Amino acid sequence: MDVADRIKFRLCVQVYKSLHGMAPAYLEELCRPVSDIDGRRHLRSACRGLLDVPRVKLSTYGRRSFSYAGPSAWNALPDYLKNSTLSLSVFKKQLKHFLFSSY
Repeated sequence: MDVADRIKFRLCVQVYKSLHGMAPAYLEELCRPVSDIDGRRHLRSACRGLLDVPRVKLSTYGRRSFSYAGPSAWNALPDYLKNSTLSLSVFKKQLKHFLFSSY
């Protein structure tokens, strides 16, 4: 298992928790679905369950912040993992299979 995949796993689990009300409020604010943003509700990305990825100003620290890295990792997941009906344990199991199956 690669360290980058473990970090991606932890990020995606935290985003899942923020989307389902199991995370602190300050993290829930950083994970906004595209469908909740006025003017973007009719885009294809809103129908696919993608999150809004903010622009970053600092190239060194900006991409490592949760507000950028969390939604970016979530948007890179396949659609079956973004299903809102999955429980946390099923999500973790399928995410591990998706990320670590190549090892």
